[in-house]
Amino acid sequence: MPQPSAHVTAAEISRIAGVTRATVSNWRRRHDDFPAPSGGTDSSPLYDLETVRAWLAARGHAAAASPAEELRTTLRLRMQGQGSGATADLLLLVLAAARRSSDDLKALAELPDAELTARASDAAADLAGVVPNSEAVSYTIAEAAVLRALLACVRDDGARAALGVLAERELEDSATSGTYQTPEPLADLAARLIPGTATSVLDPACGSGTLLAAAAGRGASKLYGQDTVPVQAQRTAVSLLLTAPESTVTVRTGDSLRADSFPDVVADAVLCNPPYGDRDWGHDELAYDPRWAYGVPARAESELAWVQHALAHLAPGGYAALILPPATASRASGRRVRAELVRSGALRAVVALPAGAAPPLHVGLQIWVLQRPEPGGPERKSVLFVDTATGAGPARGTLPLARTKTGGRPAAVDWAGLSAQVLTAWEEFVGDSDGFNDVPDVARAVPVVDLLDDLADLTPARRVRAAPSDLDPVELAADLDAARSDLVRVAESLAEAAHRSDYFTSGASNAEWRTATASDLVRGGALALLRTAPGAESGVGRGGGPEPRPVLTSTDIARGTGPTGDAAEFGGDVAPVIEEGDVLVRAIADGTGPKVRVADENDAGALLGPLIHLFRPDPARLDSWCLAGFLGAEDNIAVASTGTTVLQVNPGRLRVPLLPLVMQRQYGEAFRRVHELRVQARRAQVLAEETARLLASGLTGGQLVPLSESRASPTGGDSLH
Repeated sequence: MPQPSAHVTAAEISRIAGVTRATVSNWRRRHDDFPAPSGGTDSSPLYDLETVRAWLAARGHAAAASPAEELRTTLRLRMQGQGSGATADLLLLVLAAARRSSDDLKALAELPDAELTARASDAAADLAGVVPNSEAVSYTIAEAAVLRALLACVRDDGARAALGVLAERELEDSATSGTYQTPEPLADLAARLIPGTATSVLDPACGSGTLLAAAAGRGASKLYGQDTVPVQAQRTAVSLLLTAPESTVTVRTGDSLRADSFPDVVADAVLCNPPYGDRDWGHDELAYDPRWAYGVPARAESELAWVQHALAHLAPGGYAALILPPATASRASGRRVRAELVRSGALRAVVALPAGAAPPLHVGLQIWVLQRPEPGGPERKSVLFVDTATGAGPARGTLPLARTKTGGRPAAVDWAGLSAQVLTAWEEFVGDSDGFNDVPDVARAVPVVDLLDDLADLTPARRVRAAPSDLDPVELAADLDAARSDLVRVAESLAEAAHRSDYFTSGASNAEWRTATASDLVRGGALALLRTAPGAESGVGRGGGPEPRPVLTSTDIARGTGPTGDAAEFGGDVAPVIEEGDVLVRAIADGTGPKVRVADENDAGALLGPLIHLFRPDPARLDSWCLAGFLGAEDNIAVASTGTTVLQVNPGRLRVPLLPLVMQRQYGEAFRRVHELRVQARRAQVLAEETARLLASGLTGGQLVPLSESRASPTGGDSLH
């Protein structure tokens, strides 16, 4: 029986064809043979996928979708009418494909359908025993299209991209409320909070395996994971086998609190981002569980159950880092367990993160660092609190770690700066907790006795706040004078940039020009498109000198800073060396801040970080600033982006006008001045906030006193104080 076709929307047709949504609307109006809707509604029609493909092919429109997008579309056809588990058997093929060369995958995809499905079935069957709940599979000839799409995705976009696409539908169909993915920078920070090198690491709610992968990157050789969602456990197993082939990987499916798959495992470290707000975690049936050494968690305190589960799996002296919602630190129902964690010395640190650091993005999460007490071990007299969310703010003239706008998305987080801030305080505290030097409004070691009150509130913002009397009036006045001088200087530069005239009206109608896609320009030799390649063995582009090259990250582009990344964090990735005049485009369209940047002399020589597309124009044919201006246009980025929760920019679909070089340079100079206006505006905003903060702190703390009218005005008057 022929397999039923999937349905696609007009927006999906535009991505498949590599055109704008407006072009698809024009096709519908102008071509009588355009496929008629086969579903949906009048306002949101759906079209038969195969009919659309046939119509596009008849007119010479080759598919322009990325391999990952093509796999996503092809999966819709395979999964139509199937329930959960529809992609689990393909995870094995991802692992098998990742172990083959690019040439082998190309040759395999070119085989006839029958031979392709037979070879794919054999390859997946050989690996069935290494992935939890997997059995030998047998693909059918009807699945040849999705097998080819998967092989192409692994070959061109990488195995991890293919894993992400396969898991999307499974996670939508699963009951995963309160479960969120852990961003890689956060996972790396959590792993670095474990002192020394942990050989064995457990994650009892492993999700997609990001935390265990970070632990493997820090030297862990025995990795244990468990997750209640089968596809998450399977995905973790495959991902770890790909990223940590030298480690022993054991992943199980099940609820760790109710049915612990590793009851006898005593790990060196535990890393976990557990589900939040789960009232059905097993409170009644687990009331007498021996894991509750610090008190029986209340029904509303599932997070404190996970904390004690982690401690129960640690060897004496072993460390755990858990990512928890901020309410865990202050809810009244958990005060007794929190107090016992503090009293026993099991809680070592609480780190507050800014909103936007990890999903859910509107919440500022916390990292709790715990250590299982050792019998006869040293007494722990204090707990470290670090607040990166509402601390003293960034250094003068720099952008904050993160900022949110009312009704808007959080700005990008400076993970390099945040991690350095947290790790500096943590390492000093671990080295000498009694001699720790507090950092006002950022980090403070609080004596245990001060935490054992009726509330046992462990919120970092309450604990690191400096007392007004701690501030020196002379130093604060000097800082304020410097901030005000900087603000006046930048405000003058902003006014000058705003008054520059680089344009005149085009008249009664808009200027028009022919455009080409970036892919067209690459094929024509006017442009080169480069990116960082994952998983390579050689350090191409890293330079062989004693000084490692810095890495320009996507966050650097968003925040307007110089290269801040560390090449050591990217393993064996092959990273191109940035040259002056390169145009850099963030690969993720979400978030605030600039999305495009022209590399200057300060960027030249740095390595290209992940999640950045590098466009290298031929200067004899393309002007860098003109190219950057049009590539970064909001409507251009929107049309070239795909995805739902995360918008990924397809670089080949970005469009550029075909203009004479003289005219390009005119546009380029105008775009360069627009860039300068934005830079000055951002600097002025930061300095204004810093100046206002210093003024408010001084007035409320008593270091600054308002002038009397007699001193402030030549006419005199009554005193204001």
